Amino acid sequence: MEKTQNMLSDLASDVLQGLTAKPKRLSSRFFYDRQGDRLFQQIMELPEYYLTRLEFEILLTRKSDIGQLFLNSHQAFDLVDLGAGDAKKTKVLLRELLDRDAAMRYVPVDISTNSITALVENLKVEFPRLEVAPQIGTYHQVLDRLKTSPAARRIFLLLGSNIGNLTHDHAIQLLSSIKDAMGVGDLLFAGFDQKKDPEMILAAYNDSQGITEQFNKNLLLRINRELGATFDLDTFKHWPTYDPETGTVKSFLVSQKQQVVSIPSLKVEIPFRKWESIHMEISQKYDPPLIKRLAEASGLIVKTAIGDPKGWFKNYIFSKEDS
Repeated sequence: MEKTQNMLSDLASDVLQGLTAKPKRLSSRFFYDRQGDRLFQQIMELPEYYLTRLEFEILLTRKSDIGQLFLNSHQAFDLVDLGAGDAKKTKVLLRELLDRDAAMRYVPVDISTNSITALVENLKVEFPRLEVAPQIGTYHQVLDRLKTSPAARRIFLLLGSNIGNLTHDHAIQLLSSIKDAMGVGDLLFAGFDQKKDPEMILAAYNDSQGITEQFNKNLLLRINRELGATFDLDTFKHWPTYDPETGTVKSFLVSQKQQVVSIPSLKVEIPFRKWESIHMEISQKYDPPLIKRLAEASGLIVKTAIGDPKGWFKNYIFSKEDS
């Protein structure tokens, strides 16, 4: 109950700050309630959403090489999966590592209690001999806990271009937090969607079935349900944009009329001008020079990268120091 109250307080604070800001914004980390989890699973299966398929292909075709990298020291280790979700891709590595008799504990991390609960139950059936130590919270909350929790060795996973949901400054903060939780010999294995044809990128965030639109609007539904707001979803238009120069996708919900949204629990009324937007999420695309700059700013070293044949998506391996 206390955890639920804390999350509600976080949501209320974010909504109040974000919707009274200029321009208006909401945090994408609140997308993931039960319905949001289901919608995102559907997004990952969409034909336009290439990211999941490409990374899954990399893990399937290069799992032996990746396993060898992870087991290089033959030490026991924790596999810390930041933003685990349903761990569909991670399971490829789990199976490879267990087949190699790795002395490993799996630490799935997710802000969604629903996701973690479902994942732990699934893992009991699919990998009965796997030791699982789940963590619920934001990346920074869990990383702070890990700093004070000793482990022989850790390998951090940041799959699915999760880091792409952050601005460069926030990405550096996250990478720095991971670095601070790493010891000598620890690794970070992270996915970065690469710059490519702008039409291909934009289609991934504006699918023909409208699932991404539902995913974004579901946050308004959550605010209605949990905070008593009066958002009329039909009056908002989903609008993604992509800037090929910066590599930045931004998604907005745009008010199609002048209106006022009441949020009684916060004792506020939020006016919207016609065509005024709410910035909902960001998805950053990268190239190798940018990855190098982010790593250097975070105190990390790029050891190698593994990509799909066309170079559309790459998983980079970082260490805290060259050891």
